[in-house]
Amino acid sequence: MNNEVWFRPLVWMDYRLAVLFTVIIPLVLLIWAFVQKAEGMQRLLTIYWRVSSLLAITIYLMIAQYPVSFISGFLARILIPISLWFWVDLNDEIEYYPNGPLKLTFTSWRWATTFYCILGSLAFIPFLGCGFSGNLSNNPNCRVWLEAPLLFKEFFHPRTNPGFLGILAMISLVIYVLYLSYFVLVKLGKQGRSATQQ
Repeated sequence: MNNEVWFRPLVWMDYRLAVLFTVIIPLVLLIWAFVQKAEGMQRLLTIYWRVSSLLAITIYLMIAQYPVSFISGFLARILIPISLWFWVDLNDEIEYYPNGPLKLTFTSWRWATTFYCILGSLAFIPFLGCGFSGNLSNNPNCRVWLEAPLLFKEFFHPRTNPGFLGILAMISLVIYVLYLSYFVLVKLGKQGRSATQQ
């Protein structure tokens, strides 16, 4: 039974923190940056949303109980901090942005999200074995991670077949991997660590 899993409250806390740090706050910051015409922050947040879409894909993979969801979730926690600090030109632009509530909030969020993802990825390492499990439902330590995604499905997709959502998620994952591969193998060599260089 899932009740035997002692760390369930920590898993649910992790999901709550994920919603706060990876969805709510960056969405507010993106709107705020557009209103304030803070172009560097807008660009960085746009890049962030592209990268962090892997978290959304992971949720739908977990709804379908695909083991690969544990690998994609782990990689998302690694890619997000990289996306927040990788771009030299955006880092400089944000550093020289006038001090104020937006810059303070943005900088605080960037550091907090970085620490959250690093600590989360370290804590998630023991569960990477779930990514190679034949049947997640047989392992309570793996199954506990599926509870929040399944609750999400009940709220937002109550009549949709989990298998159908899983197929859409797998297609999205393939597109994500192809785009990431193209960026690393082709675009990165041309533009380096500049987000604005064409």
